[in-house]
Amino acid sequence: MAGILVAVFWAILVSFLAVVLVRLAQTLKATTALVADVTEQAVPLLADASATLRSAQTQLDKVDAIASDVQEVTSNASALSTTVASTFGGPLVKVAAFGYGVRQAIGRRTAGEPEPARKAARRTVIVGRTVPSARDRKRTGRSSRGQKD
Repeated sequence: MAGILVAVFWAILVSFLAVVLVRLAQTLKATTALVADVTEQAVPLLADASATLRSAQTQLDKVDAIASDVQEVTSNASALSTTVASTFGGPLVKVAAFGYGVRQAIGRRTAGEPEPARKAARRTVIVGRTVPSARDRKRTGRSSRGQKD
């Protein structure tokens, strides 16, 4: 009887292992189909991504070329500005000063007033108050406080 019991036990064990192997085979088939589908969809996506990266690299090369051209133009403009400022700056200031002097001289001649009369009285500021300048004190004979000596 022990032999039949062992034979039944082995038959149940083999049946159980057969069911497990059948399930494992089904799982492997499903996994194989899933991997095939993913591969089928991933290959075109990878090709598109590769093309996009190549296009982006081309655009970046163009932007790099543009940026280097802009840097060159900027340095040329800076050099031109410095050259113009050094070439025309000094003479232009001299011409402007000469023109101002001529206008002042013509203005005095047309007004017919002598130079000292046209100037406003000069004042000197001492400790927050305004007092007549030293020239005015000498002419009027007053000190800085406004009292006669």
